[in-house]
Amino acid sequence: MLNSSQAVEKRTKAYYSKLAAGPVTALLSFSLLQPALSVSAAITAGITLWCVLWWILEPIPIPATSLIPIALFPLLGVLSPAQVGQAYGSPLILLMLGGFILSKAMESTGTHRRLALYMVSLSRRCTGSDSDRSIIVGFMLASATLSMWISNTATSLMLLPVALAVISKSKDPNLATPLLIGIAYAASIGGVATPIGSPTNLAFMTIFNASVGEEVSFFEWMTWGLPVTVIMLPIAAMWLTRSLNFSGQLELPQVGSWTAAEKRVLVIFVVTVLLWVTRKDPWGGWTELLGLAYSNDAMVAFCAITLLFIVPNNEGGKLLDWESASQIPWGTLILFGAGLSIAQAFTSSGLSSIIGSALEGIALFPLLMIIGIICFCVTFLTEVTSNTATTTLLMPIMAAAAMGAAIDPKLLMVPAAMSASCAFMLPVATPPNIVIFSTGAFSAKTLVSEGFTMNLVGIVVITLTCYMVIG
Repeated sequence: MLNSSQAVEKRTKAYYSKLAAGPVTALLSFSLLQPALSVSAAITAGITLWCVLWWILEPIPIPATSLIPIALFPLLGVLSPAQVGQAYGSPLILLMLGGFILSKAMESTGTHRRLALYMVSLSRRCTGSDSDRSIIVGFMLASATLSMWISNTATSLMLLPVALAVISKSKDPNLATPLLIGIAYAASIGGVATPIGSPTNLAFMTIFNASVGEEVSFFEWMTWGLPVTVIMLPIAAMWLTRSLNFSGQLELPQVGSWTAAEKRVLVIFVVTVLLWVTRKDPWGGWTELLGLAYSNDAMVAFCAITLLFIVPNNEGGKLLDWESASQIPWGTLILFGAGLSIAQAFTSSGLSSIIGSALEGIALFPLLMIIGIICFCVTFLTEVTSNTATTTLLMPIMAAAAMGAAIDPKLLMVPAAMSASCAFMLPVATPPNIVIFSTGAFSAKTLVSEGFTMNLVGIVVITLTCYMVIG
């Protein structure tokens, strides 16, 4: 047994080892690569490896590591200050900022909780059953639908007390595990459906635009992501409820009548979603109809947010206040900026072309097999690493590999982005898993056994859907 001073010394050594790993690896990689590559390409590779190691080992917080590119790329002449500024202020990063603030308005007024309970009640009425299976399906439907538009973490945290209240009134001892796991899984699955449903989706859209020069619209992503959600959600529900047979009257928490604030927030949010979906589609959308060539989804979000700060809540305040709006995950936005600046550095330094040339041989393999391998690797990799950081790192590499092999980059990048949201095995794999595991209602072994099958389901569904819909 180590005494306290020895334990502290051991932790200190481990900390400094992790801290040194980043810059030392960057210097070594630069020294080894510089004779074969240009100085800019070697610097880009070194800084990228530095960020990767610190994102994985976390000697400092992930958002703090994400500030390294904004400091070193201009300092070392890889990117200009203007290019780095454009990366950290990308319209898609601003869209994520807008999505976070809009979700805070729903949380602060309680609109999301009312919608969740309404969907659970609707599920019971549609099935005409009070069985545990219908309760779980209702909660999973609510979780998936909400996480399409607000953070999957917020969705899980909001549904957890409601689920625990239902569990406490149930006479079935087997209800707790599938209900809680179902909420977490549905939150991850629902996040695949829309661009703002998961940070990994916007990571793809941001880096795809920077690498390829094409824009993916809100509606276009939904044509890929929504089928995955629609297919996976019932499969997950059937898998988790396979052993449940209990049926009996169960009382849901009462939330009372709609308040004026809830109605107003919901109206603004629904209009915002409609404007997002129809901005470019169909037939050019309302931007073409009105001749608004420079509009983007972030502008729509900020118009809605401004309105939330103006419209009264009938309680002496507004629908949204700055105290609530400021409580968003700013670190995620910084991480995205780092990913986009790395993608730009890959292109400007020529490293992207070098990687593409090195990987052009993958075109010899069947496309379906390539997509399947990507989904498999990303799914199990993000069980133990940050899914946002992993996606941010992989997107430029996927883009370079696809262009080198003369494959549509979307066919490699989209499956990787979706698979990063579908790690179901470990408590640390996704925030929803952490939230529901914290209840202590089931063991890690249970989560692993249930999640391994769902990982495989996700790999198959994403591979086939992307191959057929995008390919």
